[in-house]
Amino acid sequence: MLRRARTLKSGKVWESFYYNGRDASGRRVEIPLGHDLNEAKRKWAELECREAPAETGQMHHIFDRYEREVIPGKAPRTQQDNLGCLVMLRRVFDSVAIDTITPQYVAQYRDRRGVKAPVRANREISLLSHVWNLAREWGYTAKENPVRGVRKNKETPRDFYADDAVWAAVRAAACVELQDAMDLNYLTGQRPADVLKMRVDDIKDGALEVRQNKTGKKLRILLDADGERTELGRVVDRIRGRKVTSLFLIATPTGTPLNRWTLRTRFDHARSAAADVAGDDALAARIRAFQFRDIRPKAASELPLEHASRLLGHTEHEITEKVYRRVGEVVKPTK
Repeated sequence: MLRRARTLKSGKVWESFYYNGRDASGRRVEIPLGHDLNEAKRKWAELECREAPAETGQMHHIFDRYEREVIPGKAPRTQQDNLGCLVMLRRVFDSVAIDTITPQYVAQYRDRRGVKAPVRANREISLLSHVWNLAREWGYTAKENPVRGVRKNKETPRDFYADDAVWAAVRAAACVELQDAMDLNYLTGQRPADVLKMRVDDIKDGALEVRQNKTGKKLRILLDADGERTELGRVVDRIRGRKVTSLFLIATPTGTPLNRWTLRTRFDHARSAAADVAGDDALAARIRAFQFRDIRPKAASELPLEHASRLLGHTEHEITEKVYRRVGEVVKPTK
């Protein structure tokens, strides 16, 4: 193996590796092996018809490659979650050879992490499974995925439902930009991050166009239906009718768009103010339990299942039913 290096004008050192080989006629040829030394060793071993050095199969090389090549292509929030999971996985598996990981080791990881963070442990195991599948594609191992068949920790979906009394109390205490956010979130049924990025130029041909961050799914939510303005259309008109405008639909009266942190601050303030004047302990407790993320399930719970599933962007009704529907179906009695 040959190493080539030179110092660039920027001061950084460029480095790459090559296989020093021969062609059919015996002439010397250099075959590029890439910039990563670990990957270069593996390609060198393949060209030499040898087994790759044992240290090249350690998980930290695989985690590095996954972090470098795969995570940047995911949605921003997913990238953040994946990086957090990798931090925990690296603490246990970083210096371990991939072929030594067994289902028993994965189960032990699940049990120990599950004591304090059972749901997070499930997410970390799922990420380990995806890393392993790509490692097979990359040629690091030929073994079966050890995560397959390992039970996950039991998860209980959040079941809080923001009834009309809770909704009205918090909305009444909210500032104008928070009222806009709550209304748009409820009427579109989208995730908070997708609501915050809604812009005036997303309004086209009588519909609000949405591209979901998490799934990339596209929706066109109507502002007019049956010859009349929908409630969503009236909310959009209300926002655009103000003197100070912004490219973003969710913005302060001076035109500054909200982000996840400013939205959280405003919602927490409105919720506390509403709970303080509730006048009823049970209502105050429900108000304090209300979170902004409960608005999407509220929308799903108050629509027919098929309509709710399409609005939320789900391809299967089961996800809507299991995770987002938080009130029982309305049925008639026997008589």
